[in-house]
Amino acid sequence: MTAPGRVLRQSADLTWRNLLHLRRTPTALASSLLEPVLFAALIGYVFGGSLGGPAYREYLVAGLMTQAVVFTASFTTIGLARDLQEGVVDRFRALPIARVSLLLGRTTSDLTTCLASVAVTTVCGLLLGWRPHTGVLPVLAGYLLVLLYAFTVSWIGVLVALITPNVQVAGSLGLLWLFPVTFVSSGFVSTTSLPGPLAFLARWNPVTALANALRALFGNAAPAGFPPQHGWTAEHPVAHALLCAAVLLPVFAVLSTWRYRVRTSR
Repeated sequence: MTAPGRVLRQSADLTWRNLLHLRRTPTALASSLLEPVLFAALIGYVFGGSLGGPAYREYLVAGLMTQAVVFTASFTTIGLARDLQEGVVDRFRALPIARVSLLLGRTTSDLTTCLASVAVTTVCGLLLGWRPHTGVLPVLAGYLLVLLYAFTVSWIGVLVALITPNVQVAGSLGLLWLFPVTFVSSGFVSTTSLPGPLAFLARWNPVTALANALRALFGNAAPAGFPPQHGWTAEHPVAHALLCAAVLLPVFAVLSTWRYRVRTSR
């Protein structure tokens, strides 16, 4: 078997190990499935009435899906940090497997959690009144883009786990950066409604890229009276999303692999 083939096989075995491990931590999976329900109810009904009612709730669903994807990073961070702290990684290092297999196994297995969270978000969206207004292929393309982003942000979660000393710090730091990245975006509001520098940051935010791309692919327009978004990112949302993934994925995969080698060589 070729070297890439061995890496893929080892990664698949570790992916399966992580999925089996979920049975012993059902509360972690339950929390990731409960969060979309809470955010859908809170933002859709508590704030949605003053932001556009039913039209806003349909606009909101792409932001909720994007949030579910981004929060995958925290699940990855805590899972890997726990393996590092409990010595699981050290035991795997004693086996004749490629170092990158452990990281690939972690990021791939966490796609399952993300897909479950997105599925719950989709059901919540349907209950809120959300409907896609395009064909099957654009909708399928939207969910494939979600999968690509989930894999990408998992690598960010890997890096956060590798730069933190324990699970407690990883859990705090893994969530700390998620909230500003999620809310300073077009996930729930128009970027042009934000002041000065925040509007610029929101316009180029990868969260904005995915949320706008999903709205374009699903055919969900902004509510009447919403400030329109301008610029290249608003006019080419799918290209913007693919560009962000094309930059972030290799950068964080390389940084994570490098950091893993440094940390495990001590």
